[in-house]
Amino acid sequence: MQSSSLLTENKLLKQEVSQKDQRIKLLEEMLRLQRHKQFGASSEKESAGQGQLFDEAESDSDIEDPIAEEITVPAHTRKKKRVSIPSDLPREDIIHDLSEAEKICPHDGAALKCIGEEISEQLDIVPAKIKVLRHLRKKYACPCCEQHLITAPKPAQPIEKSIASPGLLAYVAVSKYCDALPLYRQIAIFKRIGVELDRTTLANWMIKMGSLLQPLINRLSEFINEQSVLHMDETPLQVLNEPGKRAQSQSYMWVMTTTQASVPIVLYHYSASRSGDIPKELLPDFNGALMVDGYEGYAAVCNENQLTRLGCWAHARRKFIDAQRQQPKGKTGKADVALGFIQKLYRIEKLNKDKSINERFEARQTQAKPIIDTLKQWLDKSFTKTPPKTTLGKALQYLHNQWSRLVPYLDDGSRPIDNNRAENSIRPFVIGRKNWLFSSSQAGAHASANLYSLIETAKVNKLDPYAYLKQLFTMLPQAKSLEDIDKLLPWNVKGVVG
Repeated sequence: MQSSSLLTENKLLKQEVSQKDQRIKLLEEMLRLQRHKQFGASSEKESAGQGQLFDEAESDSDIEDPIAEEITVPAHTRKKKRVSIPSDLPREDIIHDLSEAEKICPHDGAALKCIGEEISEQLDIVPAKIKVLRHLRKKYACPCCEQHLITAPKPAQPIEKSIASPGLLAYVAVSKYCDALPLYRQIAIFKRIGVELDRTTLANWMIKMGSLLQPLINRLSEFINEQSVLHMDETPLQVLNEPGKRAQSQSYMWVMTTTQASVPIVLYHYSASRSGDIPKELLPDFNGALMVDGYEGYAAVCNENQLTRLGCWAHARRKFIDAQRQQPKGKTGKADVALGFIQKLYRIEKLNKDKSINERFEARQTQAKPIIDTLKQWLDKSFTKTPPKTTLGKALQYLHNQWSRLVPYLDDGSRPIDNNRAENSIRPFVIGRKNWLFSSSQAGAHASANLYSLIETAKVNKLDPYAYLKQLFTMLPQAKSLEDIDKLLPWNVKGVVG
C-alpha cells in the first residue's frame, strides 16, 4: 500500500513538474517575442534559402515538394542613385567671370577669347511666403435716378467671412494629414514668417473642410459598393470627448480600398466602436469578395450580404515568423516549413502580378493549388502534434481556423492574396496618429476621416494632394448638382498631377 501510494505521489509530482516546465517555456517564448517586437528588426523578409526548407528533420517524409522545378526570382540589388534635378524647374543663372586683368594671356599679352562655359547645378529653395488676397468688389450706381445700386458678387468661399483662402486651407490640411505635422507645430512655423494663428482656429477650419468634402465622400462610398473586390481594415483611435465614453477609451478608424486600377479609392471612416455593425453600415450594397484579417467583426456583413470572405496570407505568414523567432539559433523547424510553402505562393504571385486576370488564374490553378494541397496535408498532421499555447501552436491554429478563407483567392485572378493594400493605406493615418496622438471631438475625427480619404485617394490617382485639395476647396462651394461634384472626383480632375 505504501509503495503504491509513493508511486502515485511520484507520478503526480512528475506531472506537476512537467506542467510547470511547459509553463516556463511558454513564458520564455512570450518574453522573447515581446523583446523582439520592442528591440528587434520589424522586417518580415525571409532568408534567401527559405523556400527550399522542405527537408529538415521535422518535415514529414511522405509529403513531397509539389513544384519539381524551382521557380526563381532575380535577386534584388540596391543601386546607388544619383539625385537628378527635374528639367522643368525654373533656372536662375549665376555667372562667374574672370576679372579684366585675368582676361589677358600671361604669355603674349593677347586678349583672351571666350570659348564656352562649364555648367553645374544646385537645388535651392525659397521658404514659404504668405500673401494677402484682396477681393475688390466693384460697386455701380445709376447717375440719373440714383435709385439703382449694384455690387459685383464674390464667388462662394469654403468658409465665408474667414481669412482662410482655399490655398491656405489646403496647405494646413496637407501638412497635417499628408506630412503628419500637428497643428501646434504649424502654428510655430506660421509665427516664424510673421503670422499669428491659434490651434482652435486651425482645428475649426479642418472640421469645416471635412463637412465641405462630405458630398465627395458620399460619391466615393457609392463607387466602393459597386466594386467586385474590396480590402478592409481598422485601427484604434483615441477621441477625448465622446458621449458616454471615457477619454482613455478606444474608438476606431476603418479603411476601405479598391483593387481595380480604373477606380482607385481609399476611404476612411471614423466610428466610436469596432462593432460588426460598422462594416454592415459601410457596405450596404456590396456583394463581391471582401479581403480582411481574422477579426470576426466582419462575419456579420459577409453572412448578411453573402460575400466571399478572403483571408490574408500575410497575417498567416506573420504568425509563423513569430514562431520562427522562438527557435534556437541555427535550428530549423515546423515554422520554417510553413514559411517555405507560403514563400512559394508569394513567388508565384510576384511572377504573375503584371499578367492578365485569366493568366493569373491559370497560374494559381496549375502552380499554387498543388502547393496549397500539400500544405493542407502537412497542416493536418502538424496541428494535433503541437501544444496549442506555444507560438507555433497559435500559428498553426490560425492557419487551421482561417483555411476556408485563405484558399478562395485561387478561384479568381482578380482576387488578392493578402490584405497588404489596406494595411499600406492605413499606415499614413497610423504615422500621423503618432504625432498628433488623438482627436479632441467626434467632429474632428469625422473631419480627419474625410480629409485622409481625399488625400490618400488623390495619391493613388497620381494627383498632387495640395493642388487637388486647393481645387476642391475652390470649386466645391460653387457646386450645385451631382454632375458638378462628379467633375471633382480624382479620376476626373486634370492638371493637378503629382
